[in-house]
Amino acid sequence: MKNEKSILLVEDNPDDEALTLRALRQHNIANEVVVARNGVEALDYLFGTGPHEGRDLDDTPTVVLLDLKLPKIDGLEVLECVRADERTKRLPVVILTSSGEDEDKIRGYELGANSYVRKPVSFEEFSEAVRQLGLYWLVLNEPPPKGRGKDGKETT
Repeated sequence: MKNEKSILLVEDNPDDEALTLRALRQHNIANEVVVARNGVEALDYLFGTGPHEGRDLDDTPTVVLLDLKLPKIDGLEVLECVRADERTKRLPVVILTSSGEDEDKIRGYELGANSYVRKPVSFEEFSEAVRQLGLYWLVLNEPPPKGRGKDGKETT
């Protein structure tokens, strides 16, 4: 996966995971998708801990699609951890959730979400939303160059 654009999908609902993967394939978005099914798995993947210990941390996803209502550690806590670490603080995070609660939107943006997208109900609308997310974050968006944090470690 190194130097390829990948997606970290953080989603605990198997139906939403399957719909997202189907929508990506349907729109010929062939980028690797790593799936984390709870907040702990997401953080383990991003920081190379737990079952991902020893993973090449230079191999970061291009974008994180983050659900909010997750087991173990919720999406807002995941976002907070991502933004607090020099290595991941600039990593694009898109909240992709069924929650339309103003509190979730406000808190998500306060914690540094790059975007907040409410999951549409119909597959056609959901598929189109995923297509647009893929097009924007994987093709059009230009991420910041990798640099060095205050501790001298490479950041994304």
